Amino acid sequence: MTLLPKEIMSMLDRKGTKAADLVHWMECDRLPDGGYTDGYLVLSREYLHIFRGSVTSKEKTFSSDAARRNKDAGKPGRDRSIDWAWERIPVERLESLVIVNLVASGMVVAKEREERVIGAFTSGQMKQAVRFAGAFDKMKKNERLEAFEQIEESEGASCPTCGLMYPEEGRPFCPKCMKRHAVFARLLSFAGKYKLSIFFIVLFMLLNSATGLVIPYFQGTVLFDQALAGSGAFAGKIGLVIVIILAFRTLSLLFGVLFGTIIAKLAAKVFFDLKSAVFTALQRLSLDFFMRRQTGHLMTRVNNDAQELQYFFVDGLSYFIVNALNIIGITAVLLWMDWRLTLICLLPMPLVLWLVRSAFPKLWRLSWRRHRRVSALNSIISDSVRGSRVVKAFGKEKVEIRRFQRANDAFSGAEQRFNKLSGTVFPVLNFLTQAGGILIWAFGGWYVMQGRMSFGAVLTFVNYMMMLYGPIQFMNNIVGWWSNCMAAAQRIFEIQDAVPDVAERPGAVHLPAMKGDIVVDNVSFGYEPNKPILKQVSLCARPGQMIGVVGHSGAGKSTLVNLVSRLYDVTEGEIRIDGVNVKDLSTASLRRHIGIVSQDVYVFSGSIAENIAYADPDCQAEDILHAAKIANAHDFIEKLPDGYDTQVGSGGYSLSGGEKQRLSIARAVLHNPKVLILDEATASLDTETELQIQQALDSLVKGRTTIAIAHRLSTLRQADFLVVMDKGVIVEEGTHDELMAMEGVYRELVRKHDEALRMKGEIIA
Repeated sequence: MTLLPKEIMSMLDRKGTKAADLVHWMECDRLPDGGYTDGYLVLSREYLHIFRGSVTSKEKTFSSDAARRNKDAGKPGRDRSIDWAWERIPVERLESLVIVNLVASGMVVAKEREERVIGAFTSGQMKQAVRFAGAFDKMKKNERLEAFEQIEESEGASCPTCGLMYPEEGRPFCPKCMKRHAVFARLLSFAGKYKLSIFFIVLFMLLNSATGLVIPYFQGTVLFDQALAGSGAFAGKIGLVIVIILAFRTLSLLFGVLFGTIIAKLAAKVFFDLKSAVFTALQRLSLDFFMRRQTGHLMTRVNNDAQELQYFFVDGLSYFIVNALNIIGITAVLLWMDWRLTLICLLPMPLVLWLVRSAFPKLWRLSWRRHRRVSALNSIISDSVRGSRVVKAFGKEKVEIRRFQRANDAFSGAEQRFNKLSGTVFPVLNFLTQAGGILIWAFGGWYVMQGRMSFGAVLTFVNYMMMLYGPIQFMNNIVGWWSNCMAAAQRIFEIQDAVPDVAERPGAVHLPAMKGDIVVDNVSFGYEPNKPILKQVSLCARPGQMIGVVGHSGAGKSTLVNLVSRLYDVTEGEIRIDGVNVKDLSTASLRRHIGIVSQDVYVFSGSIAENIAYADPDCQAEDILHAAKIANAHDFIEKLPDGYDTQVGSGGYSLSGGEKQRLSIARAVLHNPKVLILDEATASLDTETELQIQQALDSLVKGRTTIAIAHRLSTLRQADFLVVMDKGVIVEEGTHDELMAMEGVYRELVRKHDEALRMKGEIIA
């Protein structure tokens, strides 16, 4: 909930309304006749307060304005200077508050003796408006107010720090203000259970770095100043020096191979854990999450982002540690040899650090933009492939090509911008880091000519400098890897952190057995705020009873059964099964005892037997055979090329609609639920196939509580009870004979249905 400004709280206090008396409030950021303003509706126990600000504008700043308002609210000296017009209406005089939907906005209409508009708002405030009106209705009816209506909530659509609009509604994540080190630490937690492997990796990395640091000293100072010059401990012992160099090179190579092998195994395991975690997180999310996102977008997160993190673990993290240790060790040796030359070779480093710091945020943003473009591209490919039948039927191949080209151009542009920046920054960084080497040759040669340093010492110094270039150049490239990895990690963690709309409550009730007593009590529901699909719906289904639900398309029939199976949660009212609210039941109990046969049947890639056994993977072959026979599917399965082993789904044998429907019924038979939901199970089928499926359904519904939806009313004549829905409400209920006697909506539906059947028969004849 938006925080009330300090000035309004002070005005309410002066008018005798204390903070404890406030029930709900909402922001009205728009004028009814156009333009934008600051305004608030505040509901207390006795009055509805209306505040209108004097500051108006023709434009609304969506980014910083929301952030500043939430950030500054309630802080002394931070409120803007606004002259507030104040009005209050006694609650007892108000009959109702109605929210009216407009294009990208809405209005609050209050009804006293006459109706009048008391506030207007942009679409971003719609949820607040619906809750505000709901709180008013409950208060007028003396009903208990829910907790969310009595406390302040932070539901802003923008970041409270920088004001950037959140990329995803309901997910308060700001890519600009995200703490990247926290994401990195969380990413490392995936490797936490492999502590022993990490210990050996670090050990072999240290040994690799230590043995590598010895080699330049023997190649330079020892070989030239002692072995070849004939002085010192290795005077004349050229062969021994060569053997020592080869020994250390071999040890360094061995340690490098060891930690590389362990890292490769660890990265594969972490990659496996990461993809498993993302896929598991997807499975626990609610149906609404998937309905609002495209398939290609989710596939990009599971595959591409996880692959990006694998590259980081293999090519980034391990070599980052190695090269960081090398930089520290080599720098220490160089300072020990000659601190003046070391400072000279490090002169370009401040410029390098400044360039990295400047390029990092830009690369981060370009990486996010590139990801969004490739997600959109994948979504178009997925839609086109899945809808290939429709594309071909309407001859829209060229349209799809143009649509793909637009998305491909957008992705190509984002890719080019990213590559252009990285292709410019990294060569400059490499040049700056190597510029120190040129200075070393110049000043080192001058030192040799002056006799201040031996040739072997200069050669050793240069060799160490050459060793330093590789790690420094890698650190330049790590910026791009880091940007891609942190962006990918954040997108993956968004899925993991997403809270399902339909979540199991702590201590949920588990029902080992279910009778099937269903009560829908005064239920209202809408997929979007202020757009109710169901309005005050109530019905009962006793154990073993078959309830038929009929009505025109869009009446809310499928929505009702989705709520019974708790694919969505009701907005108001409650649904009880065996006397327990479905919100209090465990998900396992609901899924175990509720079966669904719908019009849209999905066939998984696999055999016929595997598709039937999806409901119970541990079943026996006899169980599959029994379920197929009850579903009238056994005969057509036997005629398939490989019988029950015939591969179907993507790339397999193509089943007809009726055959898929019978497989779905066989699944339900094998599932053996106590509550059965039939959602247009015989729709879009020919008469002969419908009769076969209807026989299978008659066998399936015996002994179960059944809620059946059907356009073909002949399938519902045997129902124990019928309810007729229209525009989200139940307009008639009773048995078939009772409803026919009413001469109402149901009778008219039956008449039109019979006429359609007669016309179909005449056409066929």
